[in-house]
Amino acid sequence: MMSHGAITVINAIPCGIGAAVGIDMTTNARFRTGGNERTVNIMNDPAEDTGMARICVRDTFRHFGIDEPEGWSLTVDSDIPISRGLKSSSSACNAIVSSVSELISREYGIAGFGASDDDVLEMIRLGVRCAVDAKVTVTGAFDDACACHLGGLVITDNGNNTLLKRARVKEHDVILLVPEKRIRKHTIDRERFRMLADDMARLAKVAERDWYSALIENGSLVARAVGADNSIADRAMDMGAAAAGMSGTGPAISIVVKKNEGPSFLNDLDHCGHEAIVTRTR
Repeated sequence: MMSHGAITVINAIPCGIGAAVGIDMTTNARFRTGGNERTVNIMNDPAEDTGMARICVRDTFRHFGIDEPEGWSLTVDSDIPISRGLKSSSSACNAIVSSVSELISREYGIAGFGASDDDVLEMIRLGVRCAVDAKVTVTGAFDDACACHLGGLVITDNGNNTLLKRARVKEHDVILLVPEKRIRKHTIDRERFRMLADDMARLAKVAERDWYSALIENGSLVARAVGADNSIADRAMDMGAAAAGMSGTGPAISIVVKKNEGPSFLNDLDHCGHEAIVTRTR
């Protein structure tokens, strides 16, 4: 089963309201039962901790009232860089929970998560609880998980995992500049983020009518909160980007440009040795 990635429009840590836009990067999960061991293979980063994935498997079986099998195997493969602010954990939770649910439906004769809006949101909420249990998120990241799975622009109340707004977005190319450095959620100074609560509450209203402007200002505020350099986003704006700023808690920078102009824009941008990925909104 598959989920996608996303970029931040409003960071939800300060006030609990978050917003994100889906992008065309993917996480795929394949789940099988059998044997007497429980194995997790994270193909894109074999050294990554498997705790979150194991929690997703365990809690999905619990959700459907089924004992977790003695043996199972899970393979996860993603093109989303881990711990860079591009929603790798949310995407993985969605994909894993969906994959386990699909197996339960097929092998146990129990209706898993369906395709209705209510079922999809229930699946996303389960993945959010798993991410919280694994301590890979500060707020639960319901906004990120919704954007990954639903696409478009989503605005959510992460305090009660409610979807406040969902809207289609124009087709854009999205350039992701990904430093080697990772930022793990447990290292975040939450107090510095809480000081941004009033600004983020204001931006949440801005995002409803102009998500580009919200992304730009959010990125600047978050960069200051984590002590990161946001100058490359400023340069991208000077070059005519529709929006640019730090995604999540960083350190990746997202740059939104016109459809089909991503490669040429990147060629003209001095991206300071960052790994660069060109994708698109979805």
